[in-house]
Amino acid sequence: MITMPARKPRRSAAATRRTPLLLDRAALKRRLADDTYDVLVIGGGITGAYAVLDAVSRGLRAALVEKDDFASGTSSKSSKMVHGGLRYIEQGNVNLVRHSLLERHRFRKNAPHLVHRLPFLFPILEKEGIFDARLAKGFEGLLWTYDLVGGWRIGKLHQRLTVPEVLAQAPTLRAENLKGGLMYFDARTDDARLVLTIVRTAAALGATILNGARAEGLLMQTGKVSGARVSADGDTFDIRARAVVNATGVWTDELDAKADDGHKPQVRPAKGVHIVVPWDKVRINCTVTVPIPGRARRATCTRWGNSVVLGTTDEDYQGSPDDVHCTREEMDFLLEGANTAFEGKLTQDDVVGSIGGLRPLVGGKEGATLDMRRDHHITVGRTGMVTVTGGKLTTSRHMGELVIDKVMTVLGRKGRSRTTDLPLLGGAGYDAEAVAASGGIAAHLGERFGTEARFVGDLIQDDPSLAEPIVAGLPYTRAEVVYAARAELARSVDDVLSRRMRARLFARDASAEAAGAVGEILGRELNLSEAEVERSVSEYLAAVRHEKSVLLEGAAA
Repeated sequence: MITMPARKPRRSAAATRRTPLLLDRAALKRRLADDTYDVLVIGGGITGAYAVLDAVSRGLRAALVEKDDFASGTSSKSSKMVHGGLRYIEQGNVNLVRHSLLERHRFRKNAPHLVHRLPFLFPILEKEGIFDARLAKGFEGLLWTYDLVGGWRIGKLHQRLTVPEVLAQAPTLRAENLKGGLMYFDARTDDARLVLTIVRTAAALGATILNGARAEGLLMQTGKVSGARVSADGDTFDIRARAVVNATGVWTDELDAKADDGHKPQVRPAKGVHIVVPWDKVRINCTVTVPIPGRARRATCTRWGNSVVLGTTDEDYQGSPDDVHCTREEMDFLLEGANTAFEGKLTQDDVVGSIGGLRPLVGGKEGATLDMRRDHHITVGRTGMVTVTGGKLTTSRHMGELVIDKVMTVLGRKGRSRTTDLPLLGGAGYDAEAVAASGGIAAHLGERFGTEARFVGDLIQDDPSLAEPIVAGLPYTRAEVVYAARAELARSVDDVLSRRMRARLFARDASAEAAGAVGEILGRELNLSEAEVERSVSEYLAAVRHEKSVLLEGAAA
């Protein structure tokens, strides 16, 4: 796709910084306790992140608090796809697809360092596939619809592939029933880093953001919500705000009930899981969609560096939203799909990482969660609190815009959204192809920090030992741990290894071995006591053991 030269600088280029944005927890807590805000957003997932960015970019005095870590809930455990959703066309929800594809385009423009084009391959099989050659013609019509309603913005239309072309992309596919393939194009992102970058962009524009800050209760004044009582790091303080947004995802009903005793639950959690295996066990170069025998759900196998991510499931969930993991049964389900489609034999011993997350769907208990619509819901309660739930990662920018539209109504103010063309930190002026071509550590840092990679590079220049890898077999450096502590509000080993880096997902056991080194750096940077460092390391190791115990049904870690 060819774009014309810009006639003037983008107004949002102010998001490009000459010095790193350093965030200090103590100063942020003082500001939260002392100031009065136009809007307080509770919940630091993708929806809350874009809501606070939209608010501050309109000129509102805005704050966000998150009880655990940014993206620690659903938003670090998504499919990591920024997409329109072919399945939604099949469900007849073409408007959601059209809008999602427009938002995908905006993500790729505003965060080119974080949102990358990705080919998706559907093998055409004579039998035991998602569809045979006869049904493939009808499916290609669906792909044409996808392209025409907005897929074309990614710069490529779908393609028909011959058998050799399919095997060039996925050489370990079982070839005996292979008749060809269909390929179309979507995008993917590191969801946790995307959320972190959005909230840091909001902070760069003046918002106050804080993780590890739990809303224990809501403040009320003349029957209206006027802020929240928050606990953070052993301190409790009140945050005063003229409007409050509930963006807590699967925890929405819990917070809404604090505002309204008569609240009726509306969220229906749907569980999705992913597992990770080494790339050399599957050897694909794109995302391959495969059938799972006897199931309606398709599985996707996506290359991510030297790993392949297998997912996802979509089932009702009844347990605690604070303890969600992939189970042995779910792992076997995904391995079965991969082993049906690919040569070789994946076993539980090949699984190097796993995640389980909950989608906050809105609706009744009837029907399968797979068939439920992914539309968002925004309401203003009797106490004036704005609540948002549902939706999907791809449409989060627009959800944030609509949320703040409601907030403006509550405040009796006017002002249009400015996030459509607002680059995220590191995105303005970033050239993904040029950085990728540079290779090495520059490419690695570029895909994580964009143009802000130079700030991490400055740390390495000052101390070359920080260029050393922190996790065996992964490209993350010691400098990134230092930067996470100074600029990204990382408080713990888990914050670093699970979300600032995705080491726990892509190399769970190796990340556990690195926990002590990460704790040592955090202790030095955050002035933690020896006991605090030891507790952070121990908590991470315990969490890894628990994850493996659930995955392997009690097997020793």
